Amino acid sequence: MLSGAQILVRELEQLGVTHIFGYPGGAAINIFDALYDSSIEVVLVRHEQGATHMADGYARATGKVGVVLVTSGPGALNTVTGLLTAKMDSVPILVISGQTNSTNLGKDAFQEADVFGATLPLVKHNYLVLDVDDIAPTVRFAYELASKGRPGPVLIDIPKDISGKKTRGDYPAKLVPKVDAEEPKSGKLTVEQARDCKNLADLIKQSKRPLLLVGNGAVIAGAQKEVLELAEKLRSPVTNTLLGKGGFPESHPLALGMLGMHGTAYANYATTRCDLILSIGSRFDDRINGCPAEFCPNAKILHIDIDPTEIGRSVRTDASVVADARLAVLEILRHADHLDTDEWLRELKSYRNQNPLIIDHGEGVVGGDSHLLRAAQVLTSIYNSAPRNAVVTTDVGQHQMWAAQFMLTDGARNWLSSGGAGTMGFGLPAAIGAQFGRPDATVIAIVGDGGFQMVQAELATAAIHKLPIKIVIIDNQCLGMVRQWQELFYQNRLSSVSLHGNPDFVKLAAAYDIKAFYVDSTSNLEEVVNEALSYQDGPCLIHAQVQNEDNVWPMIPAGKSANEMVLAHPKSQLPMPTGST
Repeated sequence: MLSGAQILVRELEQLGVTHIFGYPGGAAINIFDALYDSSIEVVLVRHEQGATHMADGYARATGKVGVVLVTSGPGALNTVTGLLTAKMDSVPILVISGQTNSTNLGKDAFQEADVFGATLPLVKHNYLVLDVDDIAPTVRFAYELASKGRPGPVLIDIPKDISGKKTRGDYPAKLVPKVDAEEPKSGKLTVEQARDCKNLADLIKQSKRPLLLVGNGAVIAGAQKEVLELAEKLRSPVTNTLLGKGGFPESHPLALGMLGMHGTAYANYATTRCDLILSIGSRFDDRINGCPAEFCPNAKILHIDIDPTEIGRSVRTDASVVADARLAVLEILRHADHLDTDEWLRELKSYRNQNPLIIDHGEGVVGGDSHLLRAAQVLTSIYNSAPRNAVVTTDVGQHQMWAAQFMLTDGARNWLSSGGAGTMGFGLPAAIGAQFGRPDATVIAIVGDGGFQMVQAELATAAIHKLPIKIVIIDNQCLGMVRQWQELFYQNRLSSVSLHGNPDFVKLAAAYDIKAFYVDSTSNLEEVVNEALSYQDGPCLIHAQVQNEDNVWPMIPAGKSANEMVLAHPKSQLPMPTGST
């Protein structure tokens, strides 16, 4: 006879789980004890939020389900931020939390919390298991549910007495429910889906200025090859969302780079001039669509998404198909014709030449000092020296936008960034999870001095396991994106954004026995970057001291349309060209 904990671990082994990111406690102790004899490697983290981000990074980098194990009460509730991050970005993770004994539920027992109720809005599904015979089918269903259809987090809450109880006989005692009953099928298109795809193809044939928009759904579906084939067949320019980086190679001649608030000028311009836009797995969120009434004003809007609730949710949609992105693009390819886009491509090339991405050297920046190192210079140096298939993770803020702009992504699952939730502190633990999932990859964490300090204890996790991740701290001694908004929209009334008092990050790294470098000028930047990238004896850290008041350009102010994009500095703003009709 097996205990509930032993059944749980055996199920995870049979599902192919190789790593669990976790932090023990009394309510989960039965499960940690069962893992002692397991083939699964338990990665002991320093904070439960770090565990969820590690599982998230593991899942994004591999396409597999990331698994977390924590204890009850504060342990389980410390996963909430990670659950939100995974939910917003459609990442498959499974969080297993210990719970107080079932006989004590609702009695304010030690470390009791209503984890089921607290996490209900943040997951695809959650479960409170009250029968040991439910453990096996629940684990199987939860694991499959996390990755099917639109992926997302699932949570299982298991009371301590249930995980310790012996099963009455052979397991599973109950049948595993069918995920397909709740999720769109992804094996092949239905007749209706195929008809909808042909309709999209027929509309595309009428376009003279098409634009493909690649979102996270294309990455999740593994549609990179098909999207590339479609773009080249149509000779259509391609833009991508922040999380769509890698869904289409950004170094390709048809690539316009990222769209939206801090996207390229020419990608944003394309949305004002295109006569058709096909979104492949993008949800038209507010960072690319600040003003829905003026989004792609002259275009038919076509939408492919696996989640029917996203169709028409943010923008008007002229035609759509609810389906797996790869299968839908494959079907569209069957009906697509070559388009004459020469004039359209020349128009966009002209605007790209007029308004390329530039590194801000201080003109017009309040307190600008052109001799100091710029964040974009650091990121450009890393991009030029790193392998093209390197995995890049980020925190959230200015450094994230500069990385998205200057560090082009050609391969799928090589760009890991918190998009919907905008979670500071994501970059370091996500890099740790990614390195566990892809041990042979070069993994680079681009983090801000603010976000890094929220999770810096996870340096211990990286050091203990000798993970060769590269941690690049873009240290501008402030919360840079908030400071930029205060400068531009709040009369430079800088409130609570200074991070004066940051530690010496090189000494901090040394305390964990981690190799570290300091750089504050271009004179030794290339040397430092190359040495850090070649270091393989464990993690290493680059502390890059950069300009304090650098700004990210271009910028579309919140709630505004692409026609109101600020190209560089407000004092040098150029009007959007009208183009030819």
